Amino acid sequence: MGFGRSYVSSSAASPLSGQTIGDHLASVISRQPDAEALVSRHQGARLTYGELGREVERVARGLLGLGIEKGDRVGIWSPTRVEWTLLQFATARVGAILVNINPAYRAGETAYAVNQSGLRLLVTAPAFKTSDYLARIDEVRSQLPRLERVVVLGERGTSVPGDLRWDEMLAAGGNVKAEDVKEREALLDADDPINIQYTSGTTGSPKGATLTHHNILNNARSLAELLRYTASDRVCIPVPLYHCFGMGVGNLGCVTSGATMVYPAESFEPLATLEAIAEERCTSIYGVPTMFIAQLEHPRFAEFDLTSLRTGIMAGAPCPIEVMKRVINEMHASEVCIAYGMTETAPVSFLTRPEDTVERRVSTVGTVLPNVEAKIIDPMTGLTAPLGTPGEVCTRGYLVMQGYWENADATAEAVDRAGWMHTGDLGTIDEDGYLNIVGRIKDMVIRGGENLYPVEIEEVLFQHPAVASAQVIGVPDERMGEELMAWVVVREGGLLSEEELKDFCKDRIAHFKVPRYVKFVDEYPMTVTGKVQKFLMRQMAIDELGLEAAAAVKTA
Repeated sequence: MGFGRSYVSSSAASPLSGQTIGDHLASVISRQPDAEALVSRHQGARLTYGELGREVERVARGLLGLGIEKGDRVGIWSPTRVEWTLLQFATARVGAILVNINPAYRAGETAYAVNQSGLRLLVTAPAFKTSDYLARIDEVRSQLPRLERVVVLGERGTSVPGDLRWDEMLAAGGNVKAEDVKEREALLDADDPINIQYTSGTTGSPKGATLTHHNILNNARSLAELLRYTASDRVCIPVPLYHCFGMGVGNLGCVTSGATMVYPAESFEPLATLEAIAEERCTSIYGVPTMFIAQLEHPRFAEFDLTSLRTGIMAGAPCPIEVMKRVINEMHASEVCIAYGMTETAPVSFLTRPEDTVERRVSTVGTVLPNVEAKIIDPMTGLTAPLGTPGEVCTRGYLVMQGYWENADATAEAVDRAGWMHTGDLGTIDEDGYLNIVGRIKDMVIRGGENLYPVEIEEVLFQHPAVASAQVIGVPDERMGEELMAWVVVREGGLLSEEELKDFCKDRIAHFKVPRYVKFVDEYPMTVTGKVQKFLMRQMAIDELGLEAAAAVKTA
């Protein structure tokens, strides 16, 4: 594996696929046309693979009927629906680039994504929860010079000439033949860009990670193989489709193995997810740890028969060991795995394996995926670090994005000349090749020359029975350079003082890792995608604690 340096790579049982997504979908349809492909419970929709193929072709013909060319950008702004998935596969078949727009975006954020990607066509739900999407589009329509038309899902339309309802877009393909779609597909290559996903932008404007057929198809296929999927698997997908977890690992992971996609609701609802698992006899479940916690703690949890579950993927945040044990024992997902990656790597680069111990599955993010390389580098020198030494996680291989859409400078910062994707995450690789994430480079706190990793301290704080969640940041200090500060959300009905929390920490971590400051809060400043904005917390702390003088001290 590492020979003393933090470098790992992994061979694969099967070679990479050179197919386009359309080619692969066609092969699955020909193999099992009558197998169930997609269940959207909130829409009352069920499609076999044969029906999925016919519906995708209708949408592809509609896109060609509207004049969509290879390389044109087509946006989707909608919660989880069948139409989302049909558009995903239809754009792949005609060579358009699907631009995923976060359902939580406000009007200005949507305008930025539409303009930065150069959308010609935007497919949108009319509304979602309290958000009126059509009103938001009207609000910024004059700022979208390259957007030619909007297609609205459902009965509601717009008053703008040229805009269409979904059924009208399908009708636009009336004179387009199936041969026309095949002719377009003959012009496509697996290395063509097929998808733009915007990073959440915790600082600065979001960047559009540009992914190819080859990136996302092979990543999904690799994960499906590692999870031992077959055509008899049924995968519950409560994670949003706009993210790689939903459309890539979820949708494509099912299609690469012939499994069934099951959508419980428009967006995550713990009760709907439990109902879907039980009634659809799902064998796999996806989510971030908070989703699993919400299901386990639901007052009706015990009512549901979840014995059909075998596996699943938990990703997006560290998983507390007690949560993992409950998912295995109470949800019956005995083979559930932890995944690590980023949108820019299509998205998964490391995965625990079903045969790994529970301890491995909560203390690491597993080993590198087949056909992928990874290394840990010293952020200061760029040299590969010794085994077990913290440094920046870098990955290389088929999964690395083509770049950030029309942003060469940001691409050059992220992907070096040797093709390594610099993740910005800090981690260590052990002698068995397991990766442990210890934090973000930007989050690392340097206190009196000691490198401190907030994730380690957050995990200790989380162990306190009264702590619902915790975030640790560094704040400026004139003597030590930085000091630690913990922001803590206390469980409902819980009581906790600053001194009690510090005493709890002193028994479990070195004295210099005990936070100097503690702030009890109800919530954290977040991005629309749910990521904590630690830079904002730091600025708020400087103002509240009167640390402006310390913040002004210049450091080498």
